[in-house]
Amino acid sequence: MAELRAYAALLGGQWRSMMAYRASFVVEMITNIGGTALDVIAVLVIFRATPTIAGFTLTEAILMVSLSSCAFNLADFVVGNIDRLTTYVRTGMMDTVLLRPLSALSQLVFMDLPLRKALRVALAVVVLVVALRLNDIDWTPARVALAFVVPVAGAVFFGAIFVLSASLAFWWVDSGQLGNAFTYGGRDFTSYPVPVYAGWFRAVFAYGLGFGFVAYQPALALLGRTDPLGLPGWTGYVSSLVALLAAGIAALVWRSGIRHYRSTGS
Repeated sequence: MAELRAYAALLGGQWRSMMAYRASFVVEMITNIGGTALDVIAVLVIFRATPTIAGFTLTEAILMVSLSSCAFNLADFVVGNIDRLTTYVRTGMMDTVLLRPLSALSQLVFMDLPLRKALRVALAVVVLVVALRLNDIDWTPARVALAFVVPVAGAVFFGAIFVLSASLAFWWVDSGQLGNAFTYGGRDFTSYPVPVYAGWFRAVFAYGLGFGFVAYQPALALLGRTDPLGLPGWTGYVSSLVALLAAGIAALVWRSGIRHYRSTGS
């Protein structure tokens, strides 16, 4: 209970600070939906030039981008601001975090939970619901469960990528741009059908790093489509396992980084 009260105090302090500038908070909430809207608009613009991409129609592509956007925005809402760890390590603020008798990762989340991004998550969910209705899906119990599980599993996967990328700061303080290549770059990668990519790039990002199981493989399972790349149908149902594996690796790297941290000396 004491820990819960401590986290509630951190969140309450953040809320009061934002409410001190309510107009700014409202404007930020509204403008933050632009990220989700642009993901969808980009797909719409591409399909104005061609009826299909890699054999997929517009509605099928919208389903993929909506699954990706929902997963990414939920992860970004919960742990996205952990990319500020580079600043905390450089300025010595991480010392203060580690002195408290609370989980360091949880503190970093509650210290700067980006409530201004709430509308972005809501819009992503709305787009996903619309995409599911636009596509002619043969709803079975397995597909109904998949539709609920995939966005959460994708959020866990992207959350793990956020934590992994941020953890590099314990060894390399200026690692921010490298981390963004895998977080925001991963979001862009998962917004399109995997067959549009080729060669080693597709092999590494889609299946070596697991980004193909965020939206593409689950979308195939929902649509009842055969994978043009030849993977079996059951791969559309393993997103949760891939997410748990990523989360486990992220936890190990995070703990290793915490043990490696030696303070700023200030």
